[in-house]
Amino acid sequence: MPDTTSRLPQAVKILHEGGVIACPTEAVWGLSCDPFNPMAVQRILDLKQRDPSKGLLLVAANEQAIAPLLAHLAPVLLERLRAHWPGPFTFLIPDPQNWVPPYVKGNHPHVAVRISAHPLVHRLCEAFGGPLVSTSANQQGAPPARSETDLRNWLNTLENTADRPHILPGSTGGQTNPTRIIDLMSGETVRPD
Repeated sequence: MPDTTSRLPQAVKILHEGGVIACPTEAVWGLSCDPFNPMAVQRILDLKQRDPSKGLLLVAANEQAIAPLLAHLAPVLLERLRAHWPGPFTFLIPDPQNWVPPYVKGNHPHVAVRISAHPLVHRLCEAFGGPLVSTSANQQGAPPARSETDLRNWLNTLENTADRPHILPGSTGGQTNPTRIIDLMSGETVRPD
C-alpha cells in the first residue's frame, strides 16, 4: 500500500491537530480521532448524530498504548486479552482510574477496546503514538460503510463539506460482521461477530 503509507504522516498530523480520519477497519470503514481531544470526539458524535451516552470504542496498536487501562487487571484477565489480541475482538474493560474521558465512555463504567490486527489501523495507531477512537462511518442507525464508495456516498449527504473527515485509503480486512464485543470480567459475548 505505497499510497496509504505515504499518506500516514498527513493523517497523523490531522489527528494531532484535532481532526477526524476515515479509514478501513476489519469489517467496515471507520471514523477515528484522538480520544483525549473533546472537540475531535464531539465532531465524530456530530457526524454520526450519535447519542453521547452510548460511548465509543478505542483501538490501539499494542498494550503499551493502553497501559494505564490494563494496570489494575489481574494476570488471568491479561491472559484472556492476550489470547485474543491483536485481532477482531473488542473487550469491555473496567476503568476505575477514569483514564478514559467520560465523553468517550458515555454512561458506562468500562471502555470498549481492541488491539487491531488490521495492518492500516495498526500502523495508524502506532504512528499516532496512542489509542484512537474507532467507530463505524455512518449516521447512527444506518448501515455502516463497507467500501470507500459507500463512505463517499454517505459523506456527500453531509451539508457542510468542512465536516468531512480526511480519507485514508485502503481495504477492509474482509470480515463480514463488526468485531465481537466481550465483557472482560465475565467472558460473556455482548455483541456476536
